[in-house]
Amino acid sequence: MLPILLLVLTVFGPISMDLYLPVLPALTIELDAATSMAQLTVTACLVGLALGQLIAGPLSDKFGRRLPLFVGVAAYVLASVLCAVSPSVELLIAARLVQGMAGGVGIVIAQAAGRDIYSGGALIRFYGRLTVLGGFAAIIGPLLGGQLAKVTDWRGLFLFLAAIGVLILVAIVLGFRETLPRQLRADGGFAQIGHDVRTLLSDRVFLGAVLVQGFVYAALFAYLSGATYVLQGMYGLSPQEYAFAFGLNSAGFMVFGFLAGRTSEHWSVQGTLLAGLAMCAFGALGLLASGLFELPLAAVIISLVVMVSGVAVTTPPTTTLALAGYPQIAGTASSLLGMARFAFGGISAPFVGIAGAAMLLPLGLITAASVALAATAYLIYMCRRNTPNPIPASDTARPLAEHR
Repeated sequence: MLPILLLVLTVFGPISMDLYLPVLPALTIELDAATSMAQLTVTACLVGLALGQLIAGPLSDKFGRRLPLFVGVAAYVLASVLCAVSPSVELLIAARLVQGMAGGVGIVIAQAAGRDIYSGGALIRFYGRLTVLGGFAAIIGPLLGGQLAKVTDWRGLFLFLAAIGVLILVAIVLGFRETLPRQLRADGGFAQIGHDVRTLLSDRVFLGAVLVQGFVYAALFAYLSGATYVLQGMYGLSPQEYAFAFGLNSAGFMVFGFLAGRTSEHWSVQGTLLAGLAMCAFGALGLLASGLFELPLAAVIISLVVMVSGVAVTTPPTTTLALAGYPQIAGTASSLLGMARFAFGGISAPFVGIAGAAMLLPLGLITAASVALAATAYLIYMCRRNTPNPIPASDTARPLAEHR
């Protein structure tokens, strides 16, 4: 059951983000909040996901994977209930921050525990499956949110998230065995954590993979934050129609994430990454053109599908490049990768609504700028030398002192 449970743990981020997006406009009205304040509930979750991973990764290297995971999921349940009973948008933002921090624990430990038990081609396939399940959760989230919106309000959706957390907590108790033996755990305190972080950041390929993934996810989360207002407010989609449009993009994310895992293993990690960046660029430029020239809905949907699918294609190779060489500190490496992903997304999300709720041009500008920065990071840190496929055939990897 362990591999299945590790995959299930990845639903924390997508479900927390996506389930209530179809009712975000209604939440804005009920709490009498400005659009930018309502979008801060998205930003708070993203920032929390980044902080939670940054904390949980090093702790899991020191104390093992199981205990931090149990604490994180239990906190997630409590935070989801607090979101449901929040009387103001300010308290909801604070609760979403805690919910994100708790949800980040599951994401980082799923990646780190996967590195504990997999190597070689199996490791690439595992990260491809993580991407696929993230896309699947993103499909289920808005579709469920759109359907649940017919029978309950946004508060009921947060209670639904709490119920999901309870189910996962039971699964952890019954089916999660420790993947990091005591003899392999990190010693030392904050000084050792600081040393490990410096070791990782001095690796050009690791740093490049983190920056590339962070910037493409900034584009993705800009879409998550702004598309509900654009598609419902500007193009007149109902919550259910928006949920299906969102599901189409998530289906592309899932399919192309699966294909990226396969092509990374059998073709080229670097080639797959470049293909994903090219798809992101085409999609972002399509959104920018749609905002500049007021193109029809079909052009917007196609651009979103291409960009979101491109993000999925970049995810398995960048995750593999970042984590494969550091089995000794996989938790810390995973935490830095996840922090960049959600922190960059948290920064980009509020700017989408800065010119108003139903404006497409800011979304096009933010996504295009994010993808341009991702391409720049690739050229600076990952294109100056011919980097071989970094996946070790076994658990033997370069020592911590060896930097690229």
